[in-house]
Amino acid sequence: MQLYVDSANLKDIKHAASLGILSGVTTNPSLLAKEDPTLDIKKLLLEIHESVGGHTSVEVVSTDTDGMLREADEILQWFPEATIKIPFIPAGLSAVRKLSDQEIPTNVTLLFTANQALIAANAGATYVSLFLGRLDDISTDGVQAVRDTCEIWEMHGLESLIIAASIRNPLHFLECAKAGAHIATVPYKVLMQCMNHPLTDAGLDAFLKDHQKMLTAKS
Repeated sequence: MQLYVDSANLKDIKHAASLGILSGVTTNPSLLAKEDPTLDIKKLLLEIHESVGGHTSVEVVSTDTDGMLREADEILQWFPEATIKIPFIPAGLSAVRKLSDQEIPTNVTLLFTANQALIAANAGATYVSLFLGRLDDISTDGVQAVRDTCEIWEMHGLESLIIAASIRNPLHFLECAKAGAHIATVPYKVLMQCMNHPLTDAGLDAFLKDHQKMLTAKS
């Protein structure tokens, strides 16, 4: 399972990228809105892509097909490597099909069921993003939606890549990997939590103390 960071914070993204573990970045208008509103969004997105390489999703904000296609064209003019992120609405599916026919990569977002993911795949989506954390927020099993989707993909050999999104904790991360998601896009904070373990810290502390004891004994 590949790792993307779900963020628009350049400092956090650069740190995660420096660890050598990222294959891409996903953004959305809400993440961008959390950053300095005076920032040049185009410049920020290009810096993000330069920091990580690989996949970078850029979301359209139009809600009609023509508007989405126009935005996609504008984005690709200043960011040719972008993956166009499109919401799962009827107009969005039409846009995905037209972009797919032009071999332009798309990431269909705001998916909450395997049914929606399957429909997006049939529209030609390169990536399908399932939001499991938001399902948990309304007392629905988000991980099960990922499991169902992965089962369908395995049965039918579908080509769209499944992105587990809206990951809220390390357990989400683990369960999506076990389910067979191709990619997890993870907030920076959760990514750091997944790396930490008290026994790792204690073990390293013990190794360093024992090493110092040996140095002291030789002196």
